Amino acid sequence: MTTPRLAPYPEPFFTPDPDTAARSRIADFAQWAARHRDAPAGEAPTDYQALHRWSVTDLEGFWAAVWEYFEVDATTGYESVLAVETMPGTRWFPGATLNYAHHALRNLHPDAPAITALDETGASCEITGRELRAQVASVAATLRDLGVRPGDRVVGYLPNTPHALIAFLATAGLGAVWSVCGQDYAPKAAADRFAQLEPTVLIAADGYLFNGTTHDRRAASLDLAGALPTLKATVLVDHVGLAWPETRTAGPTVPWEDAATRTEYLTITPVPFDHPLWIVFSSGTTGLPKGIVHGHGGVLLEHLKILGLHCDLGAGDRLLWYTTTHWMMWNLVVSTLLTGAATCTYDGSPAPVARPDVLWELAARHKVTVFGTSPPYLLAMAKLGVDPGVHDLSALRVIGCTGSALPASAYPWVRDHVGAGIQLVSTSGGTDIVSAFAGSAPTTPVWAGELSAPHLGVALAAYDGAGRPVEDQVGELVVTRPMPSMPLYFWNDPDGSRYRDAYFTAYPGVWRHGDWITVTGHGSVIVHGRSDATLNRNGVRLGSSDIHDIVERLPEITEALVIGAEEPDGGYWMPLFVVPAPGVTLDDALRERIRAALRTGASPRHVPDEIVAVPAVPHTKTGKKLEVPVKRLLQGAPAEQVLNPSAVDHPDLIAYFAALGAERRRLGTPHTPQGLS
Repeated sequence: MTTPRLAPYPEPFFTPDPDTAARSRIADFAQWAARHRDAPAGEAPTDYQALHRWSVTDLEGFWAAVWEYFEVDATTGYESVLAVETMPGTRWFPGATLNYAHHALRNLHPDAPAITALDETGASCEITGRELRAQVASVAATLRDLGVRPGDRVVGYLPNTPHALIAFLATAGLGAVWSVCGQDYAPKAAADRFAQLEPTVLIAADGYLFNGTTHDRRAASLDLAGALPTLKATVLVDHVGLAWPETRTAGPTVPWEDAATRTEYLTITPVPFDHPLWIVFSSGTTGLPKGIVHGHGGVLLEHLKILGLHCDLGAGDRLLWYTTTHWMMWNLVVSTLLTGAATCTYDGSPAPVARPDVLWELAARHKVTVFGTSPPYLLAMAKLGVDPGVHDLSALRVIGCTGSALPASAYPWVRDHVGAGIQLVSTSGGTDIVSAFAGSAPTTPVWAGELSAPHLGVALAAYDGAGRPVEDQVGELVVTRPMPSMPLYFWNDPDGSRYRDAYFTAYPGVWRHGDWITVTGHGSVIVHGRSDATLNRNGVRLGSSDIHDIVERLPEITEALVIGAEEPDGGYWMPLFVVPAPGVTLDDALRERIRAALRTGASPRHVPDEIVAVPAVPHTKTGKKLEVPVKRLLQGAPAEQVLNPSAVDHPDLIAYFAALGAERRRLGTPHTPQGLS
């Protein structure tokens, strides 16, 4: 894929106020690094490109500067910054021992809010720094009494409430390993993830709120506990006020109220820099979801960089970013505490029918300084006629947007309906690194439809098919030098083969992420979408195999194929193609059965935008469904560039899906955002 050179380059849509940029933490860091680490001063402390060049050419100097600037408090110091640079197998900061949880709790003012719990009704509750430390200490003591030891796994089946954050910090403080899944996942889908980890303790809630409905998840939570034979205990959270049944699980249970209200001294266990912190999961596109393991030290440094420097967060700031607990943005939201800023949790729909502007209302009421969301949300707000500017958003300085590419058309809407002085920051990263590859900073201009620049410490490039870096052409997103938050390893991958196959087979020693991007001549990055088959619904990555498995269990369906396609208007179209069984017609009743099966068997986010009957599903000669080629055909890529007919079991289907895409584009079928209500 190629694109013409973008010349002349457009003017920036937004340019930071010079005084504001000069007062930012990233400008202060640039000055500090010039004094202490021989970083080039550039034309000014606000010269982002000079700072970025140094950050990727002198990895040791840059990451040592991040360590020192943010005053990382290690129990034992490091022997070197980068002992082994080879990817995979990079070794960062050997000899250092520390703990993420200590750093998350050390900068919080005891009497100021650390967490503000919000929900779609508009209700709120604040937890101060002192209260948070006390609850973390109590839950940690409870987990220790239940037999949790360093390296053990604690898992959560929880909505985005303070319970999840507190349980995570308690787990991390013990040196145990955390993993969490939202409760809109069915028990089997959650068990597919958690059972791999052989967890010691499960923490589960009675339910969650979404679009005016309280979803009872007591039975689902107990079913999940029954599917995890290694559990020593289950902690039961009373979140929505539903009484837990007398007969619960085979093992002991502990009410959250008892677990979190003990008077205990907070003890933090120092662990090596690369000790596992949490396990996040891939979407499960081609089988069981892969457990991606990240370490205490790598996450600590990467999140101090992105939140402290790129987001300019510090004491007195407050972040509200809509996320679920199984999206990597939840992990980043938790890390707000590392900077001394307060974070918000939110339980509910981002745009409930009864009050679609509730997030803006809450952002105004709680003086949020950084507001985070996804492109479908901003597009939906515009289509619904919501005007956030009716609320007092004077504290807001940044809107972060991730999950998919933000179209240029969204930028004027934010300027006109939210605020002209607010920086709209589109970012792109992934669960794989629990961070971003590219985005913006307080010192960078913003071009509509583009990401301002690669992030500090990210040696990002676009590679063509021959593995050469290209400019102003579409290429594969690659990272040519290591980042501290790259995975330590995949769970249950003892020889590292799955990890290598996931990122390093296309270009040995270079990370290939699976996105199509353009690096422009003025240094920005344009993201064109995934180059693999991962679904990305409203910023949440989903596995096609989860959908195929459920739909293909129905007797009326022979086979199914789901794809997710980014649309020119910034929307996201997720159709499901089904092959009806002989004698079966795909009518409205069968469509509703399919939707119901996906809602109950997986989650509401797995329900497709539309369901279409097709004569067959195309495969490779070895039987693999051709998800990416079908997606590209539907998006209008020339058939001869997508598939070799000799490699397809039904070559006639190439023209069939190409015609489907052409007809849809001809009709101008409007995109309707799903999953927002």
